[in-house]
Amino acid sequence: MNVSGTPRHILTFCGKCSCGCPELFVDHEAPAEQRIVLTDDFGQRIQMSVDQLRVIVDEARSGRISALVDAELAALVG
Repeated sequence: MNVSGTPRHILTFCGKCSCGCPELFVDHEAPAEQRIVLTDDFGQRIQMSVDQLRVIVDEARSGRISALVDAELAALVG
């Protein structure tokens, strides 16, 4: 359990620069539907449930997210 009352840092997605890379946190004190916290390098945050994060991870593992983004970016060029 997170005793301090602040979200626990889990992962920095880039970490190779000082530009404020996206990060993943778990907030053990938040309601279940807001327990996962993603932040971006602009100070924005998204809160979601663990189940929602699992769906995103499964879609990423399958390659579906990359395929959809690549197709959209290709459509802009053509």
